[in-house]
Amino acid sequence: MSHETVDLLQDLIAIDSVNPSLVPGGAGEAEVAGKVAQWMGSAGLDVVTSEVAPGRPNVVGVLDGRSDGPALLFCGHTDTVGVAGMKGPFDPVEQEGRIYGRGAEDMKGGLAAMMGAAGRLARDGVIGRGRLIVACVVDEEYGSLGAEALVRDWTADAAVVTEPTSLVIGVGHRGFSWVEVKTEGRAAHGSRPKDGRDAIFRMGRVLARLESLDRELQSRPAHPILGTGSLHASLIQGGREMSTYPDEAVLLLERRTVSGEGPETALGEVEEILRQLGKEDPEFRATARRTFDRPPYVTPEDASLPESLASVLARIGREARRDGMSFWTDAAVLGGAGIASVVFGPSGAGLHELVEYVRVDDVLACEEALYQLGRELLA
Repeated sequence: MSHETVDLLQDLIAIDSVNPSLVPGGAGEAEVAGKVAQWMGSAGLDVVTSEVAPGRPNVVGVLDGRSDGPALLFCGHTDTVGVAGMKGPFDPVEQEGRIYGRGAEDMKGGLAAMMGAAGRLARDGVIGRGRLIVACVVDEEYGSLGAEALVRDWTADAAVVTEPTSLVIGVGHRGFSWVEVKTEGRAAHGSRPKDGRDAIFRMGRVLARLESLDRELQSRPAHPILGTGSLHASLIQGGREMSTYPDEAVLLLERRTVSGEGPETALGEVEEILRQLGKEDPEFRATARRTFDRPPYVTPEDASLPESLASVLARIGREARRDGMSFWTDAAVLGGAGIASVVFGPSGAGLHELVEYVRVDDVLACEEALYQLGRELLA
């Protein structure tokens, strides 16, 4: 299929933009940012590039109307997760209405859609009031440095974050906390059990309690938009060699959070588990610390953006459905800065998996919806 936005999407996929904070040695966002800046400039947007971290620039394109009015923000991220085990991750392939490659769904399909919509709005000259801001930001897959820098320099009345939602209007999503747990043992020769204390065995006790906690979290009454909290063990390591009792084991876990659960929730739950285990075994030693967290987000009930987007979707013949998203997005950063935000983008499959694709018809439908939204709010 030959189409300007499809061509742009394939060009974006072909550029390696693996997040270097997530994958040591990753290419980063500089090259894809250059492509984004060149394309938006050629499309008629005023372009501002700002380096958030060395070699990692945000790119913002702006269309100003002829009079004062609301500011509408389209926002997406330029980084991707890693590609280990993938075949041809940067060789975009179009097949049976899908485009394959790393970042196709997450989220260069959304990037291409919002850029395509902005290019059409610029070409048609329909921005009569207010301003359209198109932000392509770095580092969403790790620490959201790009979104945090964006809200320090820019503001808007409403925002659409074009993550993949299968054209569902995302009116909220869960947050998350990362917690590190260390269990202590005592190193000794493997033949001397009276001298050694096995830190990995002790971590096993922690894991069993965490699994029980996860089941309990998912059995709680669900939040109407966000569902329930959950947790999983992400990474674990311990031990030195085969014939030595391990003196330390380290677990990294992720706790997904809903409204009413703050940054201390996950740490408090883990510390309670460690306290209980310490009561049961006076020799049990363990510590926990929170390493990173992001809040859940729910679009304000009085925000008009969901209704405006629903109206547009109905007009172009698409179902206007609202729901919460399971995954975290930069909408929480924008919302925390006072910008009422929704998540809305095309469908596909393979988020963070070895085979990833986005549906071409959904990319084009997303572009059309964003174009019509811009006309409705800014004409």
